[in-house]
Amino acid sequence: MSKNYGPEYVRAIAPYQAGKPIAEVAREFGLDEANIVKLASNENPFGVPESAKQAMTAAATELGRYPDANGFDLKAALSKRYDVPADWITLGNGSNDILEIAAHAFVERGQSVVYSQYSFAVYALATQGIGARHIVVPARNYGHDLQAMLAAIEDDTRLVFIANPNNPTGTFLPAAEIEAFLAKVPPHVVVVLDEAYNEFLAPEDQFESALWVKKYPNLLVSRTFSKAYGLAGLRVGFAIAQPALTDLMNRIRQPFNVNSMAQAAAIAALNDKEFLAQSAANNRAGYQQFVEAFEKMGLEYVPSYGNFVLVKVGEDAGAGARVNLALLKQGVIVRPVGNYGLPQWLRISIGLPQENAVLIAALTKALAG
Repeated sequence: MSKNYGPEYVRAIAPYQAGKPIAEVAREFGLDEANIVKLASNENPFGVPESAKQAMTAAATELGRYPDANGFDLKAALSKRYDVPADWITLGNGSNDILEIAAHAFVERGQSVVYSQYSFAVYALATQGIGARHIVVPARNYGHDLQAMLAAIEDDTRLVFIANPNNPTGTFLPAAEIEAFLAKVPPHVVVVLDEAYNEFLAPEDQFESALWVKKYPNLLVSRTFSKAYGLAGLRVGFAIAQPALTDLMNRIRQPFNVNSMAQAAAIAALNDKEFLAQSAANNRAGYQQFVEAFEKMGLEYVPSYGNFVLVKVGEDAGAGARVNLALLKQGVIVRPVGNYGLPQWLRISIGLPQENAVLIAALTKALAG
């Protein structure tokens, strides 16, 4: 007789499905890796900035020693950039780590967590992983309905996740809407404002949410170096919050959770304004390239503020999977989002102009049958 190990709420978790690696697609479909275009994981198409590569080379001489567990130099750089004390910063092994730490630090088993329909899959995983109760609020126009989320907060709610811009839909909430929400949230409820794609916002849409942390003790702002800064493979994220929150997070944060090369690369990337500007400019041009093609093909898409576009590729429930397979056979990797309840849609990351052109041609062929 087999034994079920672990709690039932852990056994019920569906593991996170990452984008297919290039090597796997090459093996599966007999393709040349060099000709495969990956637009599945919202990575920076320019890769790691040269400044970060140089910093990693220097840091490599000390890899026989443990990294700085407190990340003094990286915290100092972030402290200067966001004008907050260093002890208001928590470092994470990517922002996913920050989200998981927050769930463990602030929520007890059986208490509730509020997040939106069509929001980042890790919110559900973090909630499930601690045996908490999900309160999933229906989306409005594929994005967050903050009024409904506020109304959904219950007496046992301890955490609210908000993604801005949201992944996988790309929707965006203006500053005034978020601050109005923060002003009404009960003080015992921690609000995690997940801004993984913040750096891709147009200048007129940008605002400094770190300033709100000074006003709202229950606010935690989460950021990452995986997207605009090009360090996805190094896994560096961070949170900004008042010490009452960061103290709890650091009590359960794994020691050495951000390695030495990652810390060095993050400091360099943070100060590489030219690379960031180049990435933002490429993203704006690529977005225009995509939406013009989608409109020409007559495809519905969700206007996006991130470095990806959610596009509807058919009316039947199997459309996303079918078109995704057709693209894979042509050596183009995108992200099906059936696990988000969007089986007719694909999320397509914005790449370099030539990569975008390959996707457009392959998608045109796939839709033609």
